[in-house]
Amino acid sequence: MNPNKKLLFISQPIEDGERLIGELEAYGWDVTHIQELDSIPFTETYADYGVGVVFLTQGDLDNIKSFENAANRLDTRLIAICRQDVFDNLRHHQGIGRLFFGYHIIPVETERLHHALENLLSVINLDKDILEEGSHRGRHECQMVGESPVIKTLFKTIQKVGAVDAPVLIQGESGTGKELAAKAIHRSSARAESPFNAINCGALPSNLIQSELFGHEKGSFTGASQRKIGIIENTDGGTLFLDEIGDLPLDMQVNLLRFLENHTIQRVGGLKEIEVDVRVLAATHVDLEKAVKEGKFREDLYHRLNVLQIRVPPLRERGDDIATLAHYFFNKFSSEKSSIVNGFSKDSLSVMQLYEWPGNIRELINRVRRAMVMSEHPLIRPGDLGLERRVLNSRHAASLEEARDLAERGVVLASLTRHSFNILHAARDLGISRVTLYRLMEKHQIHREDQGGDDSSHGESASSKKPNILNFKRVK
Repeated sequence: MNPNKKLLFISQPIEDGERLIGELEAYGWDVTHIQELDSIPFTETYADYGVGVVFLTQGDLDNIKSFENAANRLDTRLIAICRQDVFDNLRHHQGIGRLFFGYHIIPVETERLHHALENLLSVINLDKDILEEGSHRGRHECQMVGESPVIKTLFKTIQKVGAVDAPVLIQGESGTGKELAAKAIHRSSARAESPFNAINCGALPSNLIQSELFGHEKGSFTGASQRKIGIIENTDGGTLFLDEIGDLPLDMQVNLLRFLENHTIQRVGGLKEIEVDVRVLAATHVDLEKAVKEGKFREDLYHRLNVLQIRVPPLRERGDDIATLAHYFFNKFSSEKSSIVNGFSKDSLSVMQLYEWPGNIRELINRVRRAMVMSEHPLIRPGDLGLERRVLNSRHAASLEEARDLAERGVVLASLTRHSFNILHAARDLGISRVTLYRLMEKHQIHREDQGGDDSSHGESASSKKPNILNFKRVK
């Protein structure tokens, strides 16, 4: 038996079932036979059974809700075997469509069932590969998933700054994952085994920030009933992440500057200087240089924090990472999804790549999670993500010429995405020559990293046909 072809076979002891088990075993399936779903214990014994077959009885169909509850205890994807007259009942028809990934009518063609199970198992293994790849990157880059050129550059920068102990200023739009970048720096540093603490400077009332950062002594102000150790002192030996540092009030900026210069703090109401060994990482979505010119941020503190600098790119600059991230979060939140939902349609992935993502990864997570719950189709559609109209409105033209350019770029990019950047197929789809398509790609700066299109009818790749377009990535 093939250890990877484990099959859960659920049926009452009937002649057709015993015959089918023997024939499936002859095809290499390692079959485990149980009589009822309810007999499966709440253990991990059946966790590695990716696929299963169920002989549906009239009792299963009459108590479809109970059957569904039992089926949801498994991670196994099931194929139903039933009689043709089952579909005369609309409720039974809907239940089968909701719970199963296929069905076969009695009498069953064993070879056809075998191929259906193999195809379903291959899809499951593909999903596992995506999840494991994302998890592997997550372990090394603190769940920062991606293979685009800009994210690879970020990973390299993180490794470099992690090797030293200087302050780092992390810049990027809201929702891009600045705290993940900070955690990745910490984990790649010599302080990895020491504490990592984060505080959002824009989320605390101004009268509490000093106490939160530096702590206070008992009786130092009304309500200070006992001594409090501040977050800086609590991070001794580790890394402190100051998120939204641009929102820190000016008077607190003075105290923070003193700490960065002297590596000492003084609790509110205390007289003693306390030495602390803390590396500071700061992040902001605002332009600190502009804030300095406007007098909203101290120039000396800016230079203290900005010894090393990292920019976390917005999602719209990350090209194919959008699809990778969508699959990653789909798997991460798979426990929340409707049982009928299996993944994304090709149109959804194309639309996601065209969308500008003003809310960045945070918006992507929200849209994917919502679609997983609300979609009524096996594959999530653009409408489930709420993106079909937003894609059209995501860019605003200032002139008729710019509007034409935006429309032209959108059509070209959509066709290339649909055909996985196969130049020949995309050109045929658009009704233009390959030379014209290359010209339009250069005009609109459409590229894709390490994915040359394959003009298969000529045995010629995009990279060999056009030496100056070797690497393709989507850029704004």
